[in-house]
Parts: sequence; C-alpha cells; structure tokens
Amino acid sequence: MKTMTCRQLGGVCDLELHGTSADEIIKAQDRHLKDIVAGGDQAHEPALKEMKGRWKRPISGMTWYRNTKRAFAELPED
Repeated sequence: MKTMTCRQLGGVCDLELHGTSADEIIKAQDRHLKDIVAGGDQAHEPALKEMKGRWKRPISGMTWYRNTKRAFAELPED
C-alpha cells in the first residue's frame, strides 16, 4: 500500500489517497474530484476539468499517466 495526495496528482488539497497500484490511486483521485466538486467545492473545479480533458489530448494525457506511475513506483510502502 502506498499513499499520494490530491495535490501530488494535480489537485489542490492534501487529502491522502491510498492504493496498491498507481491505477487505484488515480481512480481514487477521480472519485474525490467528482465528489468534492459535486458537493460545491469550487477550488477543485480546475483539477476536475483537467482530469476530464486529459484523455482528450492523448499525448499529454499519457505523459501525465507515465509520470504518475513513475512517481508512485518511487514511493516507499506505507
């Protein structure tokens, strides 16, 4: 199990997200952004828009994905 924060993934807060893989943490970040913006948090709106737009730009989206996977791999186990 490893931990990354919302901020490490491009968000604006220090909520800790936990997972056994980078993909699990990315999915947790996606849920967090959707939930918190749906709850009225405007500070996270730019990160949510960026997350949604990431896959509309495959090259930069894949660069973000590879960088995130690399950063996850470098983290120590919790």
